[in-house]
Amino acid sequence: MSRSDLPATTRAIEVLLRPPLALMTRRDYRGIENLPTEGGYILAPNHNSHIDPILLARFVLDVGLVPRYLAKEGLFNHRITGPIVRGADQIPVLRYTENAANVLGPTEDAVRAGKPVIIYPEGTITRDPNAWPMTGRTGAVRVALATGAPLIPVCQSGAQDVLWPYTRRFRVFPPKTYHVTVGKPLDLSMYAGKPVTEELLHEATDRLMDVLTDMMSDIRGERPTSPRIDVHSVKKETHLGEEN
Repeated sequence: MSRSDLPATTRAIEVLLRPPLALMTRRDYRGIENLPTEGGYILAPNHNSHIDPILLARFVLDVGLVPRYLAKEGLFNHRITGPIVRGADQIPVLRYTENAANVLGPTEDAVRAGKPVIIYPEGTITRDPNAWPMTGRTGAVRVALATGAPLIPVCQSGAQDVLWPYTRRFRVFPPKTYHVTVGKPLDLSMYAGKPVTEELLHEATDRLMDVLTDMMSDIRGERPTSPRIDVHSVKKETHLGEEN
C-alpha cells in the first residue's frame, strides 16, 4: 500500500498522533512475515488498555495496511463522528437486528472485498488483574468461517504499562516498549463442512485465546497463575474496534 492509498481522514489522524506515540513508546514488532500478502483477513488481538487500539493502528500503518476497526452503527450516523469513521473506512456493526448473524454482515463484506479487519475477540478490555487475555466472544471466528479468510492472532503487550486497564493515570516517561507479535493463521480446517453451531464457535474461539495467551507468555517470559476470566461474567464496555 502506498501512502496515497490511505483514506484522507486516516492520514490526518496519523499526523496528529504519531509524534506523541513516538515519545511514549518504543516499538518491538515480530512475526510480520505471518501477515498475508493479499486478500482480506481478520486480525484478532488481545485487549489490555484503552490506548492499545491507537498503538495497534500505528503498527498496522507501519506494515502498510489500513487500520479498520468495528464501530457502532450509530457512530456512522452522528453528525460529528459520522464523517470521521466513514472517512477512515471503518466498519459498522449492526447492533439492532433480529438475526445475530447479520450483526457482522458489513464486516464479512469488507473481508470478502479484500480488506484486512481488526476484531477484538474479547470484545472489551481485559479484567484480569495482571492484564492476561480473558476468554473470547465468537465474532472473529464467525467472520473467518463465513468468509474463508485467514484468522491471524495478534498479541500486543506494553500499552497497559502506559495506561493500566480501567484507570486514568498515564505513565508516559520513561518510554515503554510496545510489543506486537503476529502469529500464524489459526488452523480452522477441522471445521470445514461442519454446521456452524455455537459449540463449534466457542471451541474455535477457545483455541484462539489459548494461542494469544501462549504468545503473551512468550513476550513476558512467564505463564498466568490463575484461570482465565470468563468474558461473559464481566460488565462489557464497548469502544471503537470492539465486537458488539
